[in-house]
Amino acid sequence: MHIELRHLRTIQAIFQEGGLARAAERLNITQSALSHQIKGIEDQAGVELFVRRTKPMKLSPAGHRILRVAEKVLPEMLALEAEFEGVREGSAGRLHIAIECHACFEWLFPVLEQFRKPWPEVDVDIRARLAFDALPALMREEVDVVISSDPEELPGITFLPLFDYEPVFVASAKHRLAQKAFIEASDFADETLITYPMERGRLDIFSELLSPAGVEPKAVRQVELTAVILMLVASGRGVSVLPDWVVRELKTSADYITRPITEGGVTKRLYVALRDEEASLPYMAHFMKLGREIPVRMQRG
Repeated sequence: MHIELRHLRTIQAIFQEGGLARAAERLNITQSALSHQIKGIEDQAGVELFVRRTKPMKLSPAGHRILRVAEKVLPEMLALEAEFEGVREGSAGRLHIAIECHACFEWLFPVLEQFRKPWPEVDVDIRARLAFDALPALMREEVDVVISSDPEELPGITFLPLFDYEPVFVASAKHRLAQKAFIEASDFADETLITYPMERGRLDIFSELLSPAGVEPKAVRQVELTAVILMLVASGRGVSVLPDWVVRELKTSADYITRPITEGGVTKRLYVALRDEEASLPYMAHFMKLGREIPVRMQRG
């Protein structure tokens, strides 16, 4: 049996209007065409769908069964049409994000909180487990955005700059390095360095300072959460290097000191990677706008 959406709409219209004439007017077809359509459905089903000797026309048990299908399927099709229309207009879509930087959660959540209000039809998700396989996942269309500080030349992928930031040294206020104006690579040789659980090549302190200088810390301790890193630093269990948007509130704290890395400081840039064809989507442009504005406000305190 071959039932089309127009057949479901026909059954529903006749049931709701109570007769062929009003149903035909509602469906914008002639009453003769409507009768022919009903006969065609009944021929396929092999059963009568209406009890024709009653006024208004009543559905047979078989007709009621098709009506239940219509009442389930037609609203879903309307919702699907509306969703596709939203995609065409740029008001609906998907924003699944992979992050190559643990500390990015500090500014990303405020960005997404502002984003969700004007874009309620965009499905937002954070794919934290893809941190070490983010760019391949982007190319496979498993995610839509990758936040990274390491742009690469990849076919079909665009890297757009978000904002610049400074990796900052953090230690206890009682630490031996508290009297220094800036921190050098050699200062880490006798220290326990507390970092996020990432490859060394993706940690600013190694890529920008220690590895080029050939300096190895006394020990490296990996910790998942920023709050735990700060707790360990405050208790003198080690030192850390964190982005400036994380340490903005520590500058006025009596428990910590923050210092630049090297005399002139180190500047890094954060990027958003996305597929070329999605770079101009309206909701993607708004996400980029918020991703540039809110972290800068956080950096300035």
